[in-house]
Amino acid sequence: MCGPSGGRTRFCESASGVNSALGQRLGNLTGLAVALVAFMLYAVYLSPSQGWTFFLQLSVNGIILGSLYALIALGYTMVYGILKLLNFAHGDVYMIGAFIGFGVLTLLGGPLNPAIPVALLVTCMFVVAMLGSGLLGLAIERFAYRPLRDAPRIAPLISALGVAFFLENSALLLFGSQFRNYDGFDLISYNGFQLGGDTGVFVQYLGVIVIIGAVVLMLALVGLVRWTRLGKAMRAVSFDREGAAMMGIDPDRVIAATFFIGSALAGAAGVMFGLLFSQIYHLMGFLAGLKGFTAAVVGGIGSIPGAMLGGLLVGLIESWAKGYLNGNVSDLVVFGILIGVMLVRPSGLLGTPALQKV
Repeated sequence: MCGPSGGRTRFCESASGVNSALGQRLGNLTGLAVALVAFMLYAVYLSPSQGWTFFLQLSVNGIILGSLYALIALGYTMVYGILKLLNFAHGDVYMIGAFIGFGVLTLLGGPLNPAIPVALLVTCMFVVAMLGSGLLGLAIERFAYRPLRDAPRIAPLISALGVAFFLENSALLLFGSQFRNYDGFDLISYNGFQLGGDTGVFVQYLGVIVIIGAVVLMLALVGLVRWTRLGKAMRAVSFDREGAAMMGIDPDRVIAATFFIGSALAGAAGVMFGLLFSQIYHLMGFLAGLKGFTAAVVGGIGSIPGAMLGGLLVGLIESWAKGYLNGNVSDLVVFGILIGVMLVRPSGLLGTPALQKV
C-alpha cells in the first residue's frame, strides 16, 4: 500500500516503472508474434513459392545464421550495457577469430588429413580462437578505450572505427586478400538428415553443431551473469560504475572481463562461420558486425536475452528475404528493419529506457 511518506512514494513509483516495462515487453512480443504468424500464413498460402517445406527450410537456415548473429550481438550488448559504448571493432574481432581457427586447422593437418581426431581438432580450434579473440578484446579495451573513458562520447566511437580499420588492414597484410577455405564439410560431413521424409526439410550436421554450440555458449553466459560474483559485479557496474567502485568493486577489472567474454564469443562465432560457410577473408567482419549490431538494437541493446532474440530474428528475416524476395535485397530488408525499430521502439523489443540516476 502506498502512503504519503517519501519512501513509500518512491517504492510505488519504482514498482509502477517495473510494471510498465514488463507491459511494454509483453506488448512488443505479442506484436512480434502476430507479425510472424501473419508472414507465415502469407508465405505458406499466398506467396509464389507456396508450401510448408520451403518455408521451414528457410526458417532452419535462418535459425542457423541467427545463432551466429546472436553470438556477435552479445558482445555489442555487453559492452554497451557497461560502458554505453558502441564497439564497432567487434565485427573485426570476429574476423580475427575465424583466421585464428583457420590457423589451428592448418597447423594440425588441414581438413583432409587432420593429425588428431576431428572432434579434438574442432575443440582446439574453438578454444584457441576464443582465447586469442578474448586477449585481442582485452588489448583493444586497454589501449583504445580505457584512456578515453572520461572523454566526450564521440572520442571512443572514433577510436572504435580506427581499431576496426586497423584490424582489417592488418589482416590484409598478414593473410592477403584471397579467400581462405575451411573445407568444413570435408572436415566433418556433407551429410545431414531429412525432417518429414525424402521431400522434407534438410538439416546439415554442421548446422546442428552451430546451433548447439551457440545455445551452450549463450546459456553459459546467462548463468555467469546471473549466478556468479563476476556477473553480479557486471550488473553493479552497468547500473552505477561510481557506486560499484565505492562498494569495493574494481570497475577496470569488470570492464576488462566483459571485453574478454564478448570477444571470445565473437571468436567462437568466427570459427562457426568458417566451418559452416567455408570461405573467410579480411573484410568478412564488417557486414557481420553491422548485422550483429542490428540484432542487438532490435532485441534491445544492453539486454542479453534481447541480443539472443534479435540475432535469431535478423537471421530469419535475412533467410526469408533471400527466399521470397531476392538475395540482393536481403541486406536492404535487414537494415530497413533497423531503421524502423529505431523510429518506433528505440529501446528494442526487450530493452528498457535508460534509468536516470538522481
